[in-house]
Amino acid sequence: MKPVYLDYAATTPVDPRVVEGMLPFFSDSFGNPSSLYSFGRTARRAVEEARRKVAALIGAPSDSVYFTSGGSESDNWIVKGIARTMLLSGRKCRIVTTPIEHQAILSACAQVKKEGAEVFYLPVDPTGEVHTVDLERLAGDNASLVSVMTANNEIGTIEPIAKIGAWCHAHGIPFHTDAVQAAGHIPISVEKMQIDALSLSAHKLYGPKGIGVLYLRRGVPAEALIHGGAQERDRRAGTENTAGIVGLGIAAEIAMQEMQTERVRLIELREALIKGILALDGAWVNGSRENRLPGNVSFGIRGMHHDTLLIRLDMAGFAVSAGSACSAGALEPSHVLLAVGQSEEEASCALRVTLGRWTQKEEVVQFLHTLTEIVSSIR
Repeated sequence: MKPVYLDYAATTPVDPRVVEGMLPFFSDSFGNPSSLYSFGRTARRAVEEARRKVAALIGAPSDSVYFTSGGSESDNWIVKGIARTMLLSGRKCRIVTTPIEHQAILSACAQVKKEGAEVFYLPVDPTGEVHTVDLERLAGDNASLVSVMTANNEIGTIEPIAKIGAWCHAHGIPFHTDAVQAAGHIPISVEKMQIDALSLSAHKLYGPKGIGVLYLRRGVPAEALIHGGAQERDRRAGTENTAGIVGLGIAAEIAMQEMQTERVRLIELREALIKGILALDGAWVNGSRENRLPGNVSFGIRGMHHDTLLIRLDMAGFAVSAGSACSAGALEPSHVLLAVGQSEEEASCALRVTLGRWTQKEEVVQFLHTLTEIVSSIR
């Protein structure tokens, strides 16, 4: 059987339309966007057109979109940029986040804590959802930044971002969301949701690896993370990755055009997959059943360690994961599953199946048949 890819949350294949649009910028249109002659001007126009397309995807003004190397850099920039701006001016810095964030946020928070910042973690309920009532207790009126991801990369739960944004706005606190898993898959508007900073990454929405964005609302006091040149309006030094930026722009444009149709299709496949999994004795689904990403299915089966299932499924031709690809090889149970109240034994049973643009109904049926056979064989 042809191998079946069911790990779109780890990375997505680059859409052929994106590849086609990028190709000229590796050869004919290779100029440096900062150069003043025609080669540079051609590249600059392409960069700015891509900036407009990404801005449209998240409902932002284009001059608030800054290109980075990906979601991890964007997350580090906002956390370290806010903290260092505050600390260098002699002010206290209090950052409020959650224990289920991507490691890019958690590690950046751990670093600024060493530098003198205070870091507090909002509790989450058993589905992984944050409740705004806890913001009042931990953030108060003197927090320097609240950072809550739009949707969890492991269990797929979508957070109440608009409610959190409204609360932060009412209290004058900058609000950041890591939208790496969500951008291009569910509607996002930084204005309607009152988001002050947002991270996204191209390779999660059928664009190339190595390119991402940090949206920064005007006035958000975030010190630059990378210094050197005057690129990105003096906020992020380094020669622009023109081909990658163009690819991200095209991917964002396609996502806008096809999002609604694709959401409906993936939700139908997701629900069929969940129904089949829950038919297995001892199975459960992680995360929210109502508020979850269209293509995310995180589950466990009692007594079935994820390492065993991963190997058996891989041998049968199915690529799935036990959680975040960024934590692959870690011996510890998922920090996300522990934070939602699972035991280490339950967390060790977690598998994540994520569907995408090229997933077909027949592949879901094949996966369920194979999973059932493997579980039966092990038992």
